[in-house]
Amino acid sequence: MKRLRGLPSGLGAKLFISHFLVALVGALTLLTAILVIVPIVFGNLAGGTGEVVGSVAQVFGQTLLYSLLFAGLAAAVAAAVTSLFVSRRIVDPLWYMLNATRRIASGRYGERVPVRQSDELGELSESFNAMARALEEAERRRMDVISDVSHELRTPLSTLKGYMEGLAEGVIEPSQETWALLHEEIERMRRLVDDLRQLSQAEAGQLTLIPAPVSPVEVVRLAVEGMLPLFDEKGVELRSAVPENLPPMLADAGRVVQVLTNLLENALRHTPPGGRVAVEAEGGDDAAAFKVTDTGEGIAPEHLPHVFERFYRAEKARSREGGGSGVGLAISKALVEAMGGRIRAESPGPGEGATFSFALPVSHQQS
Repeated sequence: MKRLRGLPSGLGAKLFISHFLVALVGALTLLTAILVIVPIVFGNLAGGTGEVVGSVAQVFGQTLLYSLLFAGLAAAVAAAVTSLFVSRRIVDPLWYMLNATRRIASGRYGERVPVRQSDELGELSESFNAMARALEEAERRRMDVISDVSHELRTPLSTLKGYMEGLAEGVIEPSQETWALLHEEIERMRRLVDDLRQLSQAEAGQLTLIPAPVSPVEVVRLAVEGMLPLFDEKGVELRSAVPENLPPMLADAGRVVQVLTNLLENALRHTPPGGRVAVEAEGGDDAAAFKVTDTGEGIAPEHLPHVFERFYRAEKARSREGGGSGVGLAISKALVEAMGGRIRAESPGPGEGATFSFALPVSHQQS
């Protein structure tokens, strides 16, 4: 329907007019009722229709009419002031939010609106501020991801460019070692791209999961066997302790192995030669819990809340020459949560090692 011409379009004007009309209609109704009913009641109570009674009734009616007119005028002014106050109390927070929304839409994510009331409008303002903070954090993370990805790709691209220029100019002789190094750098970029794609799919809930009853013993065995050669090469001891009678989990077996492998890779990267890494599992009525403990570098308390963020490094200046893409822990967190579980990190402090643990729901089906 088209809006009628001449009618106010603003919410404040509509609220003001609606409040004022309600007060005005009430006043007119009261005036009409009194003018109609009072003469009849007065005449009945006077007990006659003589000239004296008529004169008194006329004077009384005029006095009543003037009194009601003045009272009505005063009531109309009071209603107008009150309506204006009420409409401003309602509209002002909405105007703040409207202007802040426009500024946020233009990219100014630091905008906030004042919370001056404790009613529904106050809750709306608080919710708006929470949304603005979330958008600001999402934008910050987006910029961080762009910066981190460009930083992670810069090193292998620079290496490839340098070697290709050297090969083209004849400064570097083609050799098996040269081709192996170039292949390693290309593989590093491929892993980073694949990990980022997988992380984005996991966070968006687009990964294909095949939940089924899974034996904790089997997934730990597969993960440990796959990582054991790398541990032996570095000289780090790898142990596993999983009871044989643990109940099966309801999870995707391949994804659980992937999570354990990521945690073991992270533990190996931060554990020096001669250190130890242990994989444990235990079962409960509702969940099966896994724990990967190392005797490595440890994590400072201020870094623990951020270890599952993509590309997060406790030491900003340290590069990832060890081969990690920087998103393994973020992928692990996304996979565990996608399977209905939870994951966390603990550490007594720097130099005291770290423990990564996650839990997945137990299957109540027969395996």
